[in-house]
Amino acid sequence: MQQVAVGLTPPSLKAEHHLQRPTPMGGGKRHSSAASTSGKKSRPSPSPPFTADDLTPVLSLLASAVSLSLRFLSDSDLLLLPSQTLSLESSLLSSSFSLSRLLSLLPSSSLQSLQTLALETSPSSSSSSSSWFLRFLSSSSSHGFDPRWIEVFRMSKPSFYLLLQHLSPSLLSDPSSGPPDHKLGAALFRLAHAAPFRGVARRFGLPSPAAACRAFYQVCKAVADQLGHLFELSSDLQRVVQGFTWMSLPNCCGVLGFARFSVEGELKGGSVIAQGLVDSEGRFLDVSVGWHGSMTPAQIITRTKLYKAQHVVLAGGPPVELNGVSVPRYLLGSSCCPLLPWLLTPFKMVDSRSSSSKDSIFNSVHARGMELADRAFGRVRARWQLLQTSWKEDCAEALPYVVVASCLLHNYLIKCSEPMPDEIEVCVKELKFLDFEGKEDEAGERIRDALASHMSLQGH
Repeated sequence: MQQVAVGLTPPSLKAEHHLQRPTPMGGGKRHSSAASTSGKKSRPSPSPPFTADDLTPVLSLLASAVSLSLRFLSDSDLLLLPSQTLSLESSLLSSSFSLSRLLSLLPSSSLQSLQTLALETSPSSSSSSSSWFLRFLSSSSSHGFDPRWIEVFRMSKPSFYLLLQHLSPSLLSDPSSGPPDHKLGAALFRLAHAAPFRGVARRFGLPSPAAACRAFYQVCKAVADQLGHLFELSSDLQRVVQGFTWMSLPNCCGVLGFARFSVEGELKGGSVIAQGLVDSEGRFLDVSVGWHGSMTPAQIITRTKLYKAQHVVLAGGPPVELNGVSVPRYLLGSSCCPLLPWLLTPFKMVDSRSSSSKDSIFNSVHARGMELADRAFGRVRARWQLLQTSWKEDCAEALPYVVVASCLLHNYLIKCSEPMPDEIEVCVKELKFLDFEGKEDEAGERIRDALASHMSLQGH
């Protein structure tokens, strides 16, 4: 257990560096009768200052209280929620370091009673043999459902070990940063709770915060390598098309959405932008991340692999005939995107009071479709709270890999039929992008008009 010794004071500091006592009730010294008869109020004389000897008992009590609180946190860490543990730990460790600094400023001659006092800087040992993770595993029931797994790792115990089975071959390459189950648990814990690497290393018995950092990025890479097939745009497109029929969107192959992830500084324009394609069940079919925060969706779309491959991917299925117009496979995009034959955006300048017009009906159905992308990104952020934080500028290059891993884990949990817990089923509203002001594609207009007429005839 790391400790910070107190009572180590620079010899140049003297007891005269003190605080003022509060003025006693009724003022200081008694005024003379002459001063009273003259009607002038005399200024109370200053009170004797607090000395280091006066402060020592109070500081001793504070130091003991912090140490006992840290010990309580260590003894109760299996009973508290992760959010409670991380919040208390952060506050107590901050108090511990601040108190240690304050004590170090007192003269050594006044700290004789504190020579044996030490403040713990960690609520428990980082030894792997007594780590929180091993105690958690020991306390977890081998039979039946244990809700703590979802609270801690955002997935049930069976899903955790199935994921471990998929990732273990990739996690065995660097044994210095811990066993595969410890690495996976540490990475999921940090991703779910935005836990600092120091706390992650301690909980999972990893050698150091640097080892926890390596384990985290190893897991993110392993997820991208081993679960990349869960982006099913090209492998399961027929299922995707069928999923949109209930929304009266025949031949639709997905909804294209965008999300910002905050980055400190100006290197990335204050954020990194992600483009995601989502199916009717909220699965991600394709994700492209790392775009500069100043870029518009129209600029991003033309630079992505999806744009270059869409004519191959979407042309694989037959068009449908609607009112004499051939409607090929297409995607939905918001008003910040350009209208293209394969990317349909809502109508502009529609009178909101005329809900029965075909343009209004199309826009209403289109808006329900776009909610799928907003909800998917919102659930990824809510489940993996590390993505809600602002990333430091020197870590911005790693953020895209973390976002991709988070989206793949989102798909994995849908595939495992993991429920979305009520407390994190939140749709985070994205910052709106400006509407696209360029010219609309004529072929895209014809296809959109055909769909709008079809929806109107269907009685929407």
